[in-house]
Amino acid sequence: HIPSGLPGFARLPLAQPGMRIGLYGGSFNPPHEGHRLVSKTALKRLALDQVWWLVTPGNPLKDKTALPNLEERIALCRKVAADPRVVVTGFEAGIGTHYSFDTVRYIKRRFPHISFVWIIGADNLASFHRWRGWRSIAGLLPIAVIDRPGMTLKALHSRAALTLAKFRLYEYDAPALTATPPPAWVFLHGPRSKQSSTALRAQRAKSPSSATGEPHG
Repeated sequence: HIPSGLPGFARLPLAQPGMRIGLYGGSFNPPHEGHRLVSKTALKRLALDQVWWLVTPGNPLKDKTALPNLEERIALCRKVAADPRVVVTGFEAGIGTHYSFDTVRYIKRRFPHISFVWIIGADNLASFHRWRGWRSIAGLLPIAVIDRPGMTLKALHSRAALTLAKFRLYEYDAPALTATPPPAWVFLHGPRSKQSSTALRAQRAKSPSSATGEPHG
C-alpha cells in the first residue's frame, strides 16, 4: 500500500493492461548518456511501450552518505531522459522497499496484466549474484542485459550468467522476451557510452563548477 499525500515522484506510474514495460532501477547519481542509451536500446530491441526509471532512495550495495536527495535526482533524470516513453519514478520511497526483489514482487502483484522485463547493464550482471534474492528476481521477470564498455566478457562469465545460461535467448529473439516465461534473459549489444556515474562524481569532486551532466548508477 502506498500512503496518500505523497509527492508525485513517489507515486506509481500509470499503466494500461497489455503494455510492455521495462524496469530500470538505480541510484542514478547522476543520470547520464549511458542510462539514456540503455533505455533507447531496450525500447527498440525489446519492442517496449515504456521504460520506467526506478530511482532508488539508496542502493544497499553502495555508500549512501553522499547521495543527493531523491527529488533532486529525479529532476535530473527527467532532464537527461528527454523521452516521453521513459517514465521517471521514485515510488520505491513510497512503498518503503530497499531491495529490487521486494520491488519486483510488489509490481507483479500490483500490475498482473502488464508484461514487465527487468533491465540491467552488463556491469550489474557481473555482480548480480550479490543482490538479495537474485535467483527469485530471475524467476519473476525476464531480464534484458545491455552491454557496457569493458564489461562484456566479465558479465558473461559471471556467476549469475553461468547459473542462468540455459535460459538465455538468442539476441534475434529479443522482441519475444517480454512474452517468455521466466527465467529468461537476453544479452543485447549496441551503441555504448563510456560515461559512468562513478567517473562523473569523481570529476565533480575535483571541479564542482565544471561537472555538469549526466551518469550509471
